[in-house]
Amino acid sequence: MNEKNPNGPRLTSLSHGGGCGCKIAPGVLSEILRSTTAMPLPPELLVGIETADDAAVYKLNDSQALVATTDFFMPIVDDPFEFGRIAATNAISDVYAMGAQPIMALALVGMPVNVLPLSVIGKILDGGQSVCRAAGIPIAGGHTIDSVEPIYGLVAMGLVHPDHIKRNADAQVGDVLVLGKPIGVGILSAALKKEMLPDDGYQAMISNTTKLNTAGPDLAKLKGVHALTDITGFGLAGHLLEMARGAKCTVRLNWTEVPLLPGVKALANQGCITGASGRNWQGYGSEVSLPSNFSSVEQSLLTDPQTSGGLLVSCAPDSVNDVLGIFKQHGFDHATVVGHVEAQQKHGLVVDQKAQA
Repeated sequence: MNEKNPNGPRLTSLSHGGGCGCKIAPGVLSEILRSTTAMPLPPELLVGIETADDAAVYKLNDSQALVATTDFFMPIVDDPFEFGRIAATNAISDVYAMGAQPIMALALVGMPVNVLPLSVIGKILDGGQSVCRAAGIPIAGGHTIDSVEPIYGLVAMGLVHPDHIKRNADAQVGDVLVLGKPIGVGILSAALKKEMLPDDGYQAMISNTTKLNTAGPDLAKLKGVHALTDITGFGLAGHLLEMARGAKCTVRLNWTEVPLLPGVKALANQGCITGASGRNWQGYGSEVSLPSNFSSVEQSLLTDPQTSGGLLVSCAPDSVNDVLGIFKQHGFDHATVVGHVEAQQKHGLVVDQKAQA
């Protein structure tokens, strides 16, 4: 079965929510941000919080812009090394999602030092370090605190040419949507916590969540790519809606084409669904049009929080083959066309149906 931590309590037993399922619900987050006071913004700030994009971007000169982001969360798995790998991969993903090349990271570490052995904490940090080595960047510093729940993540920074920045808000009517990774991580993590996840499901989850989205910079250089983001805690529906809101359009999702991680539908039918899925739907469900025969399980998959999920590309139709080719070059064999962009309608997201087998 799935490897557990032999030198202390299960990591997932110490967290009230794991991975990107820890995110504050979208409806609550909107209220929080609405109450904040806007500050004057310098012209060099090319991307801020206005469209809930993946990272901030600050122009340094005519050929370089700095991309900065941070992401951290509680354990989604019990193996400390794998938890570190997943958290680091997830944090760096936002740099790739802006079309940038990572250059360095800072570690964010909060640990219950009286509960977890120092050797376990060390393995978490080793896992993050291994991913940064794979991305070709150093962990140049960070900050640690004594925390009630284990928390790990990174501040990640990268560089991109200002002309190659890809926002989540620049989709165009007529664009085709391509998804780089299968979904279902939240379902698998819920099954793991209930000790219902088989070994092959566990390996699929680890493989999916520790695969760096290295295709981002190459995708960003394609003129036909108009918008780019990654799928994380708000689920596929939530991040499609962010794209739709930013571009003032409607996105149409062909549900039958959405790739799923192996076994997730059966596990969802057995009740392995995260609480974040329901909170996501509560936050944005009024903006989604579903087919009449769309099941509650499929709705849970549509809103399932992804940890270190795939890139979502909005591109011109004549660039689809190039986009799929770049994904394939980077080892994303499940990348597929999942929908397209239409003129703005009543709903930001329209799901076309026919239940998946």
